[in-house]
Amino acid sequence: MSRIITITNQKGGVGKTTTTINLATCLAQAGKRVLVVDMDPQGNATSGFGVDKYSLNQTVYNLLIGESALEDVILPVCVDGVRLLPANIDLSGAEVEMISMDQREFQLRTIFSKARYPFDYILIDCPPSLNLLTVNALCAADSVLIPIQCEYYALEGLTQLMNTIQIVQRKLNTRLVIEGVVFTMYDSRTNLSNQVVEEVRRHMGAHTYKTIVPRNVRLSEAPSYGLPITLYSSDSKGAEAYKMLALEVMERNQIR
Repeated sequence: MSRIITITNQKGGVGKTTTTINLATCLAQAGKRVLVVDMDPQGNATSGFGVDKYSLNQTVYNLLIGESALEDVILPVCVDGVRLLPANIDLSGAEVEMISMDQREFQLRTIFSKARYPFDYILIDCPPSLNLLTVNALCAADSVLIPIQCEYYALEGLTQLMNTIQIVQRKLNTRLVIEGVVFTMYDSRTNLSNQVVEEVRRHMGAHTYKTIVPRNVRLSEAPSYGLPITLYSSDSKGAEAYKMLALEVMERNQIR
């Protein structure tokens, strides 16, 4: 059975989409079958795999409101072993249409209850807010992976997110667990980055990954070429970090 991991943080600009794209790629390059679900109306995970989000006829939006079947929406991408459920701005209208639905928080879970088995991992990229799309992702997931930028407000944002996750665990998805916290945009030259890592590890303990993703020019350039970092610059520090993260994710899931 596949493992569904929601990648989320209520703060924007912390590396959610970068982590989704590159973790999915590295898992696939390690021999895993991966589905990426773009649940952000900005469609950055979609364009990050080189898919033209403006020319799509069917997206996650059509899937959520019941207009399309999974097999009609799913796309191949530039990485062997990765498939994509794409998104674009149309998805912003899904919340309004889902309001009147029965079990609206569980639309994505229902879809995956029938279709998760061909994949080893399903990674869900969320918008930077707690809305119905994010709640759907949390209700569908087995676990939550939390990217945290190594900056001043990281702990404040983490506290808010943990409160949200606890509410979902208590009321909507009792099986949801913390997959792990991954540090992003780490700058070893600054005391602040080191302090954030130490403080979060003190609070989260074993829930933090050993892998730390550094600030890396190649990593920030790759999305503009529609490529994951291991296809754009395989020997960069960013590529090495996500390869290590993928190994950690696989090791943790073997233990469970």
